[in-house]
Amino acid sequence: MLSVVCLDPGCESELHSHPQEQWGILLEGSGVRIQDGEETTVSAGDFWRTPPDINHAFRAGPNGARVLDVFSPPRDEYRVKGIGVHAP
Repeated sequence: MLSVVCLDPGCESELHSHPQEQWGILLEGSGVRIQDGEETTVSAGDFWRTPPDINHAFRAGPNGARVLDVFSPPRDEYRVKGIGVHAP
């Protein structure tokens, strides 16, 4: 499953985990990846992997961030339009 996430400057996702494996690539902007208690600064073009059931989050940089997430298997809660990170 592919998911594009657009984050406003300074926006941070909640620390969370899920049973799906996740890969991400930062398409635009910058940010900080928080994974298993470690913070890593990322910039456009950086790629990462999050194994299943590992706590992780993302904090967008001063110009925001656009991230392409890849999940395997797909996340059921993302199968509905408008549901996902920071959905109302």
